[in-house]
Amino acid sequence: MPIVTFARQRLGRAAEQLVSTRLEGAGWQILGRNVRLPSGELDIVAMDALTLVFVEVKAGRAGTTLGPERPAHAVGRRKQLKLRRLAREWIAERRGPSGVLGYRFDVIGVRFGPDGLPDVDHIRQAF
Repeated sequence: MPIVTFARQRLGRAAEQLVSTRLEGAGWQILGRNVRLPSGELDIVAMDALTLVFVEVKAGRAGTTLGPERPAHAVGRRKQLKLRRLAREWIAERRGPSGVLGYRFDVIGVRFGPDGLPDVDHIRQAF
């Protein structure tokens, strides 16, 4: 495995852990992380009160020239369609949790500065 891929995966895992911890601290219930489905993977599935939220986590490093300025802005139309399809698969497999009043797609970008401190950008109802 190339070193760049390994470093990117480690960065992504660190961002997902940070986001999960923050969401739980805000009172969200994490239903699943890195949920594998036949056509892909959902980063985080959670309940925010009575709303089922599918969270896409994007990670990056401050000072890099690749990609958009904010990692959360890296979710384009194609990825949005894929996430919607994955959400439908997840709901169909589990018949959804009871008591859900709505569904939402959030994107959370995490940029780690040179000092290792995160800058978190949470876009609720991103699409």
